[in-house]
Amino acid sequence: MRRYAHVPAAETPAGSPPAAPQHGERQTLARLWPYLWAYKGRVMLALAFMVGAKLANVSVPLVLKNLVDRLAPDAGSPQALLAVPAGLLLGYGLLRLSTSVFTELRELVFAKATEGAARRISLEVFSHLHALSLRFHLERQTGGMTRDIERGTRAVHSLISYSLYSIVPTVIEVALVLTLLGAKFDMVFVWITVAALVLYVSFTVGVTTWRTRFRREMNELDSKAHTRAVDSLLNYETVKYFNNEAFEGRRYDEALERLRKVAVRTQQTLSLLNAGQQTIIATALIAMLWRATQGVVDGRMTVGDLVMVNAFMIQLYIPLNFLGVIYREIKQSLTDLDKMFTLMAREREVADAADARPLLIKDQQAPAVRFDHVQFAYDPARPILHDVSFEIPGGQTVAVVGPSGSGKSTLARLLYRFYDVQGGRITVNGHDVRSLTQDSLRRHIGIVPQDTVLFNDTVAYNIAYGRPDATREQVEQAAKAAHIHDFILATPGGYDTMVGERGLKLSGGEKQRVAIARTLLKNPPILVFDEATSALDSANERAIQAELAAVGQGKTVLVIAHRLSTIVHAHEILVMEQGRIIERGTHPQLLAANGRYAQMWRLQQHEA
Repeated sequence: MRRYAHVPAAETPAGSPPAAPQHGERQTLARLWPYLWAYKGRVMLALAFMVGAKLANVSVPLVLKNLVDRLAPDAGSPQALLAVPAGLLLGYGLLRLSTSVFTELRELVFAKATEGAARRISLEVFSHLHALSLRFHLERQTGGMTRDIERGTRAVHSLISYSLYSIVPTVIEVALVLTLLGAKFDMVFVWITVAALVLYVSFTVGVTTWRTRFRREMNELDSKAHTRAVDSLLNYETVKYFNNEAFEGRRYDEALERLRKVAVRTQQTLSLLNAGQQTIIATALIAMLWRATQGVVDGRMTVGDLVMVNAFMIQLYIPLNFLGVIYREIKQSLTDLDKMFTLMAREREVADAADARPLLIKDQQAPAVRFDHVQFAYDPARPILHDVSFEIPGGQTVAVVGPSGSGKSTLARLLYRFYDVQGGRITVNGHDVRSLTQDSLRRHIGIVPQDTVLFNDTVAYNIAYGRPDATREQVEQAAKAAHIHDFILATPGGYDTMVGERGLKLSGGEKQRVAIARTLLKNPPILVFDEATSALDSANERAIQAELAAVGQGKTVLVIAHRLSTIVHAHEILVMEQGRIIERGTHPQLLAANGRYAQMWRLQQHEA
């Protein structure tokens, strides 16, 4: 049966970000730290280079002061010819160069740590998404979710860049400058600087915190617009079928208009923040230079001291000028990273038990599969299976027929452990599938689904997906068994023909034959055919049915079918209706019983 999963109210579908982070910022940083600390040697070396760069940077105004003071002798005096010692000029140039060299060395050393951490996090998110259950993936919004992952990965770079390359160096530089100002001059310089810093930081943090909600809203609207665009493009054919290009354009434009309004509001608040910051910086700079100028006039300070104070202030306020941007980006990066970590923390609906063991099946041995009083519902308010019991003996074929919505495809999903039963059990060779590892169970099952979705790659890649280590000869052999080899050779690219997004360049029958080929290539001991030939014409269906019957020899086969003509040779046929087995037996037995199966048979024969 086809069904659309219902997500419990406690869960939040991916791609629809929560209104607020699920964790505190400290917890988010704590989760990021182990990824960086794996490169602790590089972290420590980068910090050393950073301190070296700041020491060199703070030393530049000191050397500049000495250069200016050496120019103080009266013009035309013999000392003026020697006013600028070569050593000071050389030292000034070397300090300037050292600042740049240490900075580049810091970034060079730490690049591996940054990229390595981003790679590990991205891989873990990717692996975790594949480990999540089918219910999650049926409810996700692909565009929004990929946007969240993209922003989360970028947030790793931003956090490291802004914190290690901006915040920490600025703190070090502020401490060094305040120490020098307090030691060389009076404490008024220190208090002016501290007051300006406190006012600047308080204003920046306050306004940025206020602005964060606008930025978060803008990101959410951006994700929604992206989701709407991706969803429309993925359903391109449906849009064309109903001439709804203009309708889709209006829907997308509505999302873009909401995004535009929030983006304008975000820019307005940013301009307010920048104007306030510049006012504070300019006021502090005027106060410092006024104090320094008064000191020169009074004879307490030299012209070099004035130049040094001015250079200190410029060096100090240039990075502070970007504090609002840095603080905003760090806050936003923490929010984006938290969304990705929240996704990684999403619990699996179907997980291996702590003591799960692998399923071991001897070569050439067909396992027995049993459904024992199975109860199941996707939504508790709407049960799907009611006390379903049957067995597929090793090496035999059992077919399940019935109207749409009777629960047939659910049997395959439960056997594959896309979901766990809520009552009863399913066993393979007497082992409850919940006691087995999902990986080992699925390695022994091959399925041809009713709806075949292919990767946007070559035909050869899609067939070989059943067994990635297969040779080209084995791939072609599987294609021949699925009666698609001749069609592939007739295409311009042969086996290297691209099948397009979700296989849309192929017809439904061609996609289904590719799916059959890759399952035949996998060659597992348990086979599940869920309407495996529903998209084929009669001639190809008969040919492939014969091939599938040959392949199924010696294997345990579950066939889910609507066309009764395809399962007349099954060892047992189950007739399901409303989640219950209402008839069972062989084809002749069921016809003789003159029940629901016989009625369906007569109807299909009449239609034929």
